[in-house]
Amino acid sequence: MNKLFKIIAILFGILFIISAALQYNDPDPMLWIIIWGLAGIITLAFAFGRLSFTIPLAGGVAALIGFFYSYPEKFEGFEIGAGDIKNIEEGREAFGLLIIAIVMLVLALRGWMARKSKV
Repeated sequence: MNKLFKIIAILFGILFIISAALQYNDPDPMLWIIIWGLAGIITLAFAFGRLSFTIPLAGGVAALIGFFYSYPEKFEGFEIGAGDIKNIEEGREAFGLLIIAIVMLVLALRGWMARKSKV
């Protein structure tokens, strides 16, 4: 993995761990602490060469499925006061999963391409 992707993976891994720590005041904190924490651990482990591309691929697909599952019926933005709090919370959660999915799938693609070039 080249240096740029390693730095990006480490940065997102740290951001995901911070996001896990910030979930303590969420209505369902344990679920989101686990989701963000696993995303951080997987991203950091991949950055340091401890995982094959299949783990971030599985995590990315799972997060993408979670995005579509948790997307609110009526998206009203992210700002409190702009609409129904339930829709806003679901929108935030859905787009958090989309961020995780994008990062994981980009890392998986990078890992797959690196593996393919070595063969």
